[in-house]
Amino acid sequence: MDSTTLEARGLTPLEPMPPEHKFTAIDLKRVDPDGTFSGYASLFNTEDMGRDIVLPGAFRDSLRERGPAGIKLLYQHNPAEPIGVWESLKEDSRGLLAKGRLMLAVARAREVLALMRAGALDGLSIGFRAVTGKRDARTGIRRLARIDLWEISIVTFPLLPEARIAHVKSDADHRLLVAISAATRRLRQ
Repeated sequence: MDSTTLEARGLTPLEPMPPEHKFTAIDLKRVDPDGTFSGYASLFNTEDMGRDIVLPGAFRDSLRERGPAGIKLLYQHNPAEPIGVWESLKEDSRGLLAKGRLMLAVARAREVLALMRAGALDGLSIGFRAVTGKRDARTGIRRLARIDLWEISIVTFPLLPEARIAHVKSDADHRLLVAISAATRRLRQ
């Protein structure tokens, strides 16, 4: 229907909805010197500060259709700042488990890695479009049953405060690894 027909029926044409962002769960186990890390980008059945609860299976269709390569790894939801790639994304009983790798040839990715190691940057956030969900009129809580996942960002402020980085390799660990790698190269020559 065109806008004239909609208005004649008392309806208002809807503008395309912008993507939503959810600063949600992160529980990074470690960030390796090569920039690889893993953690939860979303936790199931946990209310975030935006009054949303993601239900198990919400990401299933999106992951099947796009796969990890079709979901962008961004910095602070900025589409002009891709900083890596997702190597695997899968739902388990806890939530959306994300395994990614920062592209260290990108300056911002090196900065992000340093900030993660220092504990200054420790959140993940999903960028998505809600496909199926229902808001409880009494509580205001929205239960998201199906999500069209577009991107997952490394962010400063996640909406699920209890989800934080568990372990990040220290600079000392990194320096030791670099020294061992250099010594191994010299021995092979």
